[in-house]
Amino acid sequence: MGKVADVRVTVIGDKVFSVRIDSGLLDWRTDYERLSYSVVEPPDEVRTALRRYLAYFGLAFGAFDFALDRHGVWWFLECNPSGQWAWLEPATGLPMVAAMADLLERYPG
Repeated sequence: MGKVADVRVTVIGDKVFSVRIDSGLLDWRTDYERLSYSVVEPPDEVRTALRRYLAYFGLAFGAFDFALDRHGVWWFLECNPSGQWAWLEPATGLPMVAAMADLLERYPG
């Protein structure tokens, strides 16, 4: 595959927040000091697959991890239905906390 970066896509209700994580590491979680972040748009087919995945499992939230190869192909690794996400807002300026507050406010549960 030849991984060049990782992508964390956090879906909060109907909002999709996608962040490329560059580190040069096999597992970016081993050294947060080496990480750099940039906001990216997921390909349409990935966005569609995320929505289908969440609908299938009846979820309103998912933290999806992908590896990005040198050809730009997104390789699905996992979805964590309770994954971490809040550290990405200060690093990127994405309005993730507001999206979570909106989701919780309107959640029928």
